[in-house]
Amino acid sequence: MKFVIQRVTRAELRIAGKVEAAIGRGMVALIGIHRDDRIASSQPWIEKLLKLRIFPDETKPINRSIQDIGGEILLVSQFTLYGDTKGQNRPSFLAAAPPEQARPIYEDFVRRLRERWPKTRTGEFAADMEVELVNDGPVTLILE
Repeated sequence: MKFVIQRVTRAELRIAGKVEAAIGRGMVALIGIHRDDRIASSQPWIEKLLKLRIFPDETKPINRSIQDIGGEILLVSQFTLYGDTKGQNRPSFLAAAPPEQARPIYEDFVRRLRERWPKTRTGEFAADMEVELVNDGPVTLILE
């Protein structure tokens, strides 16, 4: 799995022009699922997202987790995180799990994450989505 994490003051996800999910202070987490990933791979990633210290406290600009601040998570499936452009201009997505493999992994990840952190919102797997966000900091991390 691969994640792009952005600390945000707010974010909104639209499908066909309709708002499907919106959050206030928290993180947008784009999730890409690799062809070698399995459902069992997800638990350590959930722990990482919940314990990742990217929010400020009184003394340090990056010291508190999403749990510490009571923030929200917007989780968005994004197979393009595995786009490979080495030696070409058009990305290859061979490393990304095909939809029939990725969907159950993504759905299980969402279920487990929501069990641990009910303040989780999502888009729709494989939908054409628009994500609007205000990156706070800016703070953006890539987790692999």
